[in-house]
Amino acid sequence: MPIVCKHPRPLRAAFALIAALAAAGVLAGCDRAAGGEAGDGSAPKRRYGAIAFEPCTLASPFASGTIAAQCARFKVPENHAEPKGKTIELNLAWLPPSDNAAVDDDPVFFLAGGPGQAAVASWPAVDAAFRDVRKRRSIVLIDQRGTGKSSPLTCADAVPDDAGERDEAAIMADSLAAVRRCAQNLKVDARRFTTTDAVADLDAVRAAIGAAKIDLVGVSYGTRVAQQYAGRYPQHTRAVVLDGVVPNELVLGTEHARNLDAALAQQFKLCQQTPACRSRFGAAPREQLRQLMARLQADPVEVDYRDPSTGEPGRERVTAGHVAMLTRMFSYQPEAASLLPLVLSEADQGRYAPLLALSKMIGGQLSEEINYGMQLSVTCAEDADLFVADPADKDTVLGAAMTDALTAQCKVWPTGARPKHFHEPLRSDVPVLLLSGELDPVTPPRYGDQVLKHLPNGRHLILRGQGHSTLRIGCAPKLLGQFLESADAKKLDARCLDALGYVPPFVSFNGWEP
Repeated sequence: MPIVCKHPRPLRAAFALIAALAAAGVLAGCDRAAGGEAGDGSAPKRRYGAIAFEPCTLASPFASGTIAAQCARFKVPENHAEPKGKTIELNLAWLPPSDNAAVDDDPVFFLAGGPGQAAVASWPAVDAAFRDVRKRRSIVLIDQRGTGKSSPLTCADAVPDDAGERDEAAIMADSLAAVRRCAQNLKVDARRFTTTDAVADLDAVRAAIGAAKIDLVGVSYGTRVAQQYAGRYPQHTRAVVLDGVVPNELVLGTEHARNLDAALAQQFKLCQQTPACRSRFGAAPREQLRQLMARLQADPVEVDYRDPSTGEPGRERVTAGHVAMLTRMFSYQPEAASLLPLVLSEADQGRYAPLLALSKMIGGQLSEEINYGMQLSVTCAEDADLFVADPADKDTVLGAAMTDALTAQCKVWPTGARPKHFHEPLRSDVPVLLLSGELDPVTPPRYGDQVLKHLPNGRHLILRGQGHSTLRIGCAPKLLGQFLESADAKKLDARCLDALGYVPPFVSFNGWEP
């Protein structure tokens, strides 16, 4: 049955979740890198086409080891319609083929998610998925304008870290004021930080390195960028990989609430099919979730907890917003989703500390990972004017708070324009490999099926039991390498994916049942 909540959804959840729009793999280790730092200038520079690079190291607290790379700065017009006007600098990283004898005619451009994540910072968490690709091909990483070290539009204050002491009107007012302040203090034209501008940047880098064609690997929002590039520059596109597919036709944000509820239904069904889980948590986890949120919406609870980042004790009110945050973000990855029945059950019985601690941990990660101003530049120009209220959102975990907040914020943010045919589907003969997780709460498999209809040389693989972003799962890295070598998705032997299964739910904090 649908989740019913008679009270308005808390805005705190909306702001945190806006910052996580399509964010790929937050719980699986995405991208707060301390990387991209160049050396002391004593090492000789290495050229890739017309761009001079110097040695640097990519690293991340969410990935082991470091990755040797070459880094550079590259100037592009802020407004590509005015090539002699003001410029901005893009942050680049280049990973040459590990096989020095490899012929490197078509480099791979990796496109990060968000919108708002930086490709250079994201890379250490996905590097292992490209182990075969890197033997024979260069990897090119470009921090999309507005992210990372490419004129970042951070606007961190626009996503308030509120402890639940204020009402929703106060939270909204503070957020709008923060967005206004951020817009007034910009040193760049935020109207020029859209997907279309980023696509022009990609092609400028392609031309500068001297590549006639490139391969594109996009994750989540990065799949929108990849499709837009392939549609605008088909002559320069050799092959495309779309992981967590966002159809061009999709208005970002409008279906997140319903997609999450559909994924939760599948995940909770797994609990009901597991005897130990059903016995421990009962037959109606969705109803339990509904009642928990309704109680906390009406009466938030003061809770003692231990901060997961510092280990220090704290005290804070736990709200329905914390529940929505945790439910949404844990649903991205099956290993985290397996904890949901246990954490929600503990909270339902008045033991809120685990839920609050985990929610605080995720919220802290999101605020550091997403360049929120860049996300506004993309969403306000490309999607916000197309938002249409859907009554079906009312009874979901997220409700309509996400789109309501974005609509208000876009009214005070400098908003660019999208091309006339921006939301038309990609129709192309280019070889395309599409990957979806069966339980993805933000880009469900039906999106991949939708995009595939217009790609005669495409193939869609759905990974059983998996969530959002699947490049690193099972034999997907092997298939990725084979596809980028052959540029023929239909000839891939994908039977190795049959070995994937479902992550069993936790029935205690000691782990899964044996």
